[in-house]
Amino acid sequence: MNKVIILDGGMGRELKRIGAPFTQPLWSAQALIEAPHFVTQAHTGFIDAGAEVITVNSYACVPFHLGEALYNSQGAALANQAAIIAKKAAQSAQQNVMVAGSLPPVFGSYRPELFEPKRGFTILNTLYDAQNEHVDLWIGETISSIEEAHVMASVLKNSNKPCYYAFTLNDEVSEQATLRSGELVTDAITELLEYNIAGILFNCSIPEAIEQALVDTNKVVSKLNKTVALGAFANGFTPIAHDYQANQGSQAYRDISPSEYLDFAKKWHNLGASIIGGCCGIGPEFIEVLVSWKKELKNT
Repeated sequence: MNKVIILDGGMGRELKRIGAPFTQPLWSAQALIEAPHFVTQAHTGFIDAGAEVITVNSYACVPFHLGEALYNSQGAALANQAAIIAKKAAQSAQQNVMVAGSLPPVFGSYRPELFEPKRGFTILNTLYDAQNEHVDLWIGETISSIEEAHVMASVLKNSNKPCYYAFTLNDEVSEQATLRSGELVTDAITELLEYNIAGILFNCSIPEAIEQALVDTNKVVSKLNKTVALGAFANGFTPIAHDYQANQGSQAYRDISPSEYLDFAKKWHNLGASIIGGCCGIGPEFIEVLVSWKKELKNT
């Protein structure tokens, strides 16, 4: 079994938990604008829990959250600031910590029907340029459709850093995993493997949905005789409805404990996942449990 790498958890909800300014539609960008020390504090919390990779807080540095005027005037600068904050937090850590640049959904999470390829490329490329100097690897986050994955791959095609692609899944558990677009995970992975990628991840979905996605991915990877890292970082939400409207309120949390989350992580690991962390609602206490489990794995 491959060595496990522990990611951080969900930045937005962690900022809210520690008291950072946090309202819709600005979401996690509000702390960058008004109180960036909270961003450092959130990163440090995950690092202290043992995370080996922290993700730049650039998820909301897009027009969907900032609005057109603020994005045009400050979007790139905020993403650059977020990358610098993450890099400084990593450099201050007692252990080796890598920084992942974030390429987020630019037209709203879980909204594949809103995706515009040409404009999406322009916005994502701006975020890439803003962060690239300060990051060690890239994660295309919360990808809802095959089209969105292609555009992210186009942005990252010339990068000399490891590039990972994280898909968000429909929250219904079925015999075949599907993206938020309704497209099959097997089709998405088949097309993505045309590119030079470091790994395939699944994020911001309920933990139960990820198991089938890993099963389906393994089938494609085996069939095509490819070698890529697999991983997962689920959310702590209740299932997200198909008509969910981002920015129209907060998704409800479910009652999941760190030990229950670890049970899911063990299943993912048994299916080949070597990169494991958390998304929205998964805080440092969850990461700490994952880190303890990793230490146990080393001793077995």
